[in-house]
Amino acid sequence: MALVSVHINGHSYTVGCENGQERHVQAMAHQVERRVQQVRNLGFSGESRLLVLAALLMADEIQDLSGNRVPESTILAAQDAERLRAELALTNHRLADLADTAESLAVEIERAYIEKAELPDT
Repeated sequence: MALVSVHINGHSYTVGCENGQERHVQAMAHQVERRVQQVRNLGFSGESRLLVLAALLMADEIQDLSGNRVPESTILAAQDAERLRAELALTNHRLADLADTAESLAVEIERAYIEKAELPDT
C-alpha cells in the first residue's frame, strides 16, 4: 500500500492507496480542491461548509453523468424485460386458471363415474 500526500483547502492529508494509484488519488484531490475553490469564490467560508458544499457539487455532477450514461439499447432492453415479465405473469395466471378448471373437470368426471357405477362415495 502506498501513501500519498494531498492538499485540500489549505490542509495536507496523507491517504493510503494501492501501489501505482498515487497519481490518480492526487488527481481526485485536485478535483476536490477545484470545487472547494468554486464554493469559496461564491462567498462561503468555514472548512466544514466548504467541504460539504464541494462534496454536494461533485455528487450532483456524478448524478448528472450517471443519468446520461445509460445507453438507449439498455433502456430498450429494460423495457423489453418488463414487457416479458408482464407477459409471463399473465401466462402464469392463465395456467393457474386452466389448472383449476382441469381439477374441477376431474372432480366432476369422478362423480359421474361413481354415480354411473353406483359405487359408494369415498
